[in-house]
Amino acid sequence: MSVNLRREGARAAAPAMITGAQMLVEALRREQVEVVFGYPGGAVLPVYDALYQCGIRHVLTRHEQGAIHAAEGYARVSGRPGVVIATSGPGATNLVTGLTDAMMDSLPLVVFTGQVATSVIGTDAFQEASVLGITMPITKHNYQVRDVAELPGVIKEAFHIAATGRPGPVLIDLPKDIATAVGPFDYDQKVHIPGYQPTYVPNRLQIRKIAAALREAERPVILAGAGIIHARAAELLVAFAERLGIPVTNTLLGLGGFPGQHPLFLGMAGMHGTYAANMALYECDLLINIGARFDDRVTGNLAHFARQAKVVHIDIDPAEISKNIPAHLPIVGDAKIVLKDLVAEIKKGKTPHSDKTRWHELIASWKKKYPLHYHQDGAIRPEYVVETINKLTKDMDVIVTTGVGQNQMWAAQFYSANRPRSFISSGGLGTMGFGLPAAIGAQIGRPDAVVIDIDGDGSIQMVSQELATVAANKLPIIIAILNNGYLGMVRQWQELFYKKRYSQVDLNVGTPDFVKLAEAYGIKGVRVTDVGDVSKILKKAIKDRKPILIDFMVAREENVFPMVAPGASIDEMLGGIPGASLSQMIDEEEEEVGSEAHLISSSGK
Repeated sequence: MSVNLRREGARAAAPAMITGAQMLVEALRREQVEVVFGYPGGAVLPVYDALYQCGIRHVLTRHEQGAIHAAEGYARVSGRPGVVIATSGPGATNLVTGLTDAMMDSLPLVVFTGQVATSVIGTDAFQEASVLGITMPITKHNYQVRDVAELPGVIKEAFHIAATGRPGPVLIDLPKDIATAVGPFDYDQKVHIPGYQPTYVPNRLQIRKIAAALREAERPVILAGAGIIHARAAELLVAFAERLGIPVTNTLLGLGGFPGQHPLFLGMAGMHGTYAANMALYECDLLINIGARFDDRVTGNLAHFARQAKVVHIDIDPAEISKNIPAHLPIVGDAKIVLKDLVAEIKKGKTPHSDKTRWHELIASWKKKYPLHYHQDGAIRPEYVVETINKLTKDMDVIVTTGVGQNQMWAAQFYSANRPRSFISSGGLGTMGFGLPAAIGAQIGRPDAVVIDIDGDGSIQMVSQELATVAANKLPIIIAILNNGYLGMVRQWQELFYKKRYSQVDLNVGTPDFVKLAEAYGIKGVRVTDVGDVSKILKKAIKDRKPILIDFMVAREENVFPMVAPGASIDEMLGGIPGASLSQMIDEEEEEVGSEAHLISSSGK
């Protein structure tokens, strides 16, 4: 129901007096929220009553974790805050994983949790949980509203905080009596938070220093993270890299921020990054980090990372600069503004740039000698499935989401994301179960796009109830399960570092028939066991634009290579050489029972 908040007259109208629940809905309208993901319960009944026929779309997921991952997917593809509503107690605590995931991956969310009435807070009332205390470390900010008059200002601040600076999740805990209380709704007040003033415009002196370093560098490389995407700076990054001929590598979450088919693109960096990307980071003399955290999955052993390089770190969050890797040239600011200023400064320079010909030749030789590779024999190789998806959707508006594990890494390696916001995955937290609900949010955020969830048989079972959400909303998502009957990444580590002691990773016993499961939810299910059917089934699924689950029965013990072992330097890659056997690459002298920290050399010596 709509609430009339304007009064005609000669004098300024007094704020309308409405309930807290009505305030919430009206605030969502003012913020132009298109969709809310949620799950009702006792403490949020007033809110759901206000939502009834209010005109804002609500997507009922089948678990609160599904709701918040869907909101993350929506936020990633749209660039707008995802909105979530959950009830008190278990409803709120079921959001904890998603909040942590969004916090680590810098995703803007505004999350409303119901709470017991203020009169019984602290008494262990039914479905009471200390949501404020639980979520303080995993949100950018959180609130508990104790006065209904403060609610409009709190909501406005929450949307501002979530979407500005380094994005992140903001939680508002709303006691039930505040939702029913009546107060003045004033949403025209400006947001002013003295202690929160993100820096967008970079320091001019630092810009000049970076421009000078670029002129001198013979082996520069750009490491681009999700900050490029959040800042909408992808086009500027391409222009910057092309102008100076600088090769670019992405973090997992940065994929799509630089075209995957571009000649300067090196592929993803890090533990399962390409040989060319990792060696470029190892051998460079100037490393320009734009919007990445220097995560341990990217750097490997910190003591050996980019030792020859002068490090430039550009980030909107000053707390990230020099946190893991000391920055010689730190610069705080919005990536788009920094790149714009940097290009302008470079254009003014009269000194010629150093010759990078030998650097480009070396990188080209790495790409040629050590490409991503796999051996396609009789069994369906998971890499082949992803590669086929990539070929069939090359010229389409496509969004790929992933679960977490081997399926995620194969997707990152063999799918070329050529546009920002086209590759959606859980990075920092590595949350299994992310792929399917994220695909739901992505499809709702971009209804015309072809959305494909590349998932694992382990990952999808954590959220398979969200197939109901797909069916209920008639979302034409293609769910491609790379089914190897294992917790694949855990099994891979057990094979490489625990002498093949496969402890509790076999999923073949007890795993449902995914085709029948899909059909039980009213979704078409197809099982693919023959490599010759892979392309045919995918082509039809893409053409039909209907919900479908495709169960690809892939080689059971296929591993993700290259791989930088825990504790190893980024230049020490296992499985990076086409044709070399695994036994050639494991240094038996370094092996230690139960140890994960084997040093594995890409040279095979």
